[in-house]
Amino acid sequence: MYNTKSKNKVIRKIYRDQDIVMIQQKLDMMGDIKFIDAIRYMNVRFLMTALLFIAILFMFDFGYIYAPILSVMFYFLFDYSFIDYHLKKRASMLDAEALQFFEILTLTLESGRNLEQALETTCFNVESNLSNEFKKTLMETKFGKSLPEALENMKLRIPSITINNIILNIIQTNIFGNSILETMYNQIDFLREKQLLEVKEKINKIPNKVSILSVIFVIPLILLLILGPIIINFLS
Repeated sequence: MYNTKSKNKVIRKIYRDQDIVMIQQKLDMMGDIKFIDAIRYMNVRFLMTALLFIAILFMFDFGYIYAPILSVMFYFLFDYSFIDYHLKKRASMLDAEALQFFEILTLTLESGRNLEQALETTCFNVESNLSNEFKKTLMETKFGKSLPEALENMKLRIPSITINNIILNIIQTNIFGNSILETMYNQIDFLREKQLLEVKEKINKIPNKVSILSVIFVIPLILLLILGPIIINFLS
């Protein structure tokens, strides 16, 4: 016990409490791919950065210049590679699953079931990552938590702002006794509109991508065809 307390005191001197909390919140949103807690993650990041700094310092002639720059770059890219990238990917995946899940949930609510019963039925019939998160939420209600409390905990595991806003609306509707069906209709309309805007955005980006490809591949080829004979005559 004494060793554990001493270790925690040392860790608190190295890392700020708010940094530990922020990293832990991000790790909690990674779902099943989370592999370590915040303290261990930060220790690994610090150790690898220190080893990289030492290696560059002694391996290169100007290591004292390169080591600080490359170590700082590695330190921040480490977070992006192991946390931020996966969170963005997971958020996109959950957003893609949201419309189908909440449409089925709404149909189940229309049959006369209450919210908890509708969630159980929907989770039973839909296999997705979002469904698995709701299953964890329903499991918490079996162990004594109210549905709003379990949904609040679920928000801490979801990196998607869109889905968290929907969960917040469901919580408020459940607490204040408003019409859950009207809330779900509004949320489904919002999800459909959001998906439509995302498709339009992707379509609008196509000309830019085509232009970039033209600059990289087509224009050099045209210049080669035009200037090729001139270069050949000049060389001959």
